[in-house]
Amino acid sequence: MSHMEHKRWRRVLTQIALGLVVAALVSGTLGACSSSETVEAIPAPTHTPAPTATPPPPIASPSPTLTPTPTRMPTPTPWPENVNPLTGEVMSDPSLLERVPVAIKIANTWPQYVRPQAGINSADLIFEHYNEGWFATRWTAVYLGKDPERVGSCRSGRLIDLEIPAMYKAVLGCSGFSNGVLALIKDSDLYPDRVASPSVGVGAPVFYRDFSRNVPLEHTMFTNPALLREWAAERGVSGRQELEGMVFSEEPTIEGEPAAYVYIPWYRQDTEWRYDEDSGRYLRWSDGAPHTDALDGQQLSAANVVVLYVPQWNTDIIEEPHGGALSIQFALWDSNCAIIFRDGMRIDGFWQRWEREDMLTLTDKEGDPIPLKVGNTFFEVIPTGEREIEIIVEPQERGRRPRR
Repeated sequence: MSHMEHKRWRRVLTQIALGLVVAALVSGTLGACSSSETVEAIPAPTHTPAPTATPPPPIASPSPTLTPTPTRMPTPTPWPENVNPLTGEVMSDPSLLERVPVAIKIANTWPQYVRPQAGINSADLIFEHYNEGWFATRWTAVYLGKDPERVGSCRSGRLIDLEIPAMYKAVLGCSGFSNGVLALIKDSDLYPDRVASPSVGVGAPVFYRDFSRNVPLEHTMFTNPALLREWAAERGVSGRQELEGMVFSEEPTIEGEPAAYVYIPWYRQDTEWRYDEDSGRYLRWSDGAPHTDALDGQQLSAANVVVLYVPQWNTDIIEEPHGGALSIQFALWDSNCAIIFRDGMRIDGFWQRWEREDMLTLTDKEGDPIPLKVGNTFFEVIPTGEREIEIIVEPQERGRRPRR
């Protein structure tokens, strides 16, 4: 058996074991997961009812059909001390890299309550993924190079947040967890020093409420990277982390196809990315309107938009108790197809992550790196299989798509 086959077989065994653990944990922990620590009280969140509409029928698979899947990882090249390893940007103050990244869970569901979100354009990386029930999305934003004064509104973590902090050696900040996810978090290598949440006894001043808007309580929680780093430093988590694996270039090094417009029809929510030649960046529209940052009013933009095709499935964990929606597992490990959008071009390739501590890498079918454009990246985590979303890519901007 080859080294790679051994790794993949080990991953299969791990997933089988994880499924058995989840089933056991859920049955025994749904009623008991509160912390005994004393913290400043934060009002318990209310719950916005989940939609009762039946999801649309499966859509034919539109993902790239590149074969074979690469079987090797590119050898990472250490970055100079003054280059942000998550963006490829040269830092005017390299000391900002001498700290731990922070991953913050951010709401994107119920736009009338959560948009515009705060501190999004300051993130180095953002992962967008389906919520339970397979409707609308939630984000995990990773911060290293910049520290916005306010980020949020913060929401509860999901199973994907067992993976993202591990990849980027980050501290996770979120408003809470469902009982089943909390049990897995507490059994992971992230706990207790890299998970900050009221669910594990971390309240004010790390998390605070903003009641200036007339919105449900669950949409009022905020934090920022500095607060989370200060909390982590008190627990001995600080300093520069080993972040090797991402590759960047100022100009494209691989030929692609024109792609000025990207449309992602999430169920009950639409995302559009339109390439702006003046800035060389993709601008975001959500549900037909420019999506802005509450801190400065600027439209959300990304140097790179990367579509990740990731196997996803319902677990036995009840994520939304009022409607019974189940938590979704995101198999953000091994390898699968990816589409990289940069400089108004589409490049088909693969994403890879073979070990838990590995950062996500992007390669062609030979396993050679596909460089990202220097700057921030927005990852769109698309399901594979029957729930796959048929994204639309056009070489020129043709106006927004009608709502479905």
